[in-house]
Amino acid sequence: MEQIPHSDALPSGTGVTSNPKQAIQHLTARTAEIGGGITVARLLPSRQRRMIGAWCFLDHAGPAVFAPGGGLRVGPHPHTGLQTFTWMLAGEVLHRDSLGHEQMIRPGQVNLMTAGYGIAHTEESPASETRAHAAQLWIALPAGHTDIAPAFDHYPELPRWQENHCQFTLLAGMYCGKIAPANIYSPLLGMDLLSAHGAELTLPLDPTFEYGVLPLEGRADVAGMALAVDELAYLPSGYDALHLKLAAGTRALLIGGEPFADQVTLWWNFVGRDRAYIAQAQRDWAAKSPRFGEVKGFDGPRLTAPELP
Repeated sequence: MEQIPHSDALPSGTGVTSNPKQAIQHLTARTAEIGGGITVARLLPSRQRRMIGAWCFLDHAGPAVFAPGGGLRVGPHPHTGLQTFTWMLAGEVLHRDSLGHEQMIRPGQVNLMTAGYGIAHTEESPASETRAHAAQLWIALPAGHTDIAPAFDHYPELPRWQENHCQFTLLAGMYCGKIAPANIYSPLLGMDLLSAHGAELTLPLDPTFEYGVLPLEGRADVAGMALAVDELAYLPSGYDALHLKLAAGTRALLIGGEPFADQVTLWWNFVGRDRAYIAQAQRDWAAKSPRFGEVKGFDGPRLTAPELP
């Protein structure tokens, strides 16, 4: 997942559009293998689009099948200035962090870790596991919250409902009077849509938000734009409705949020205000500073941060 280094330090701007009906943008993923036969498709950040609201990172991992004892194994690594947000679809992943939490993440559950000033964690497939399928996202923390105390939350129960041959699961934020339990710091939305037999939907949108639609399985059509798995449609702010067609057996992720007002820089597993902040975090991790703590229970080495360019 997030241990793939970014190719360069990517400053992220506000993304505000002055045209309320700009064309929908089509984004494709870049891919990599992270071990254990698990392929990751990265949609954010990219050269085409740095962020969608406060969502500053989006990986689609799997679906993958592997032998028992294989799968995901990500050693201790740090984070700053963000929240990691994991939505499990198949298989299980064990999370450990430097606050002492040890949590198995199962399908249909959300895992939310707030890095704030600094935290470290590990992710690994249990020895008996043979599958992995998940979406992992990061949420950039806004000014005034970037250096809050780290925290961990796990949400096994989420708002779910059926409508127009589609099952909706609200992962984050508010939608049509429903509120997800995730503790977030910016106006945003995360929602999973699953249609076994196909569906045609018109979803109300907040025109102050920008949005992204990503098929995780199957095929979708967004306002006439055909999307396959790992192709994302970006809607700039100004849209008050989303016309969406889902083919039979399609699962899609809808994310959105107010265009992010703060400048942020992403590098490796860090989000920060500027290069100097990232460089200090990198030095602290290399020096084994108490800032990030220690992850107990993982049998393996820490990850080493790549050099800043």
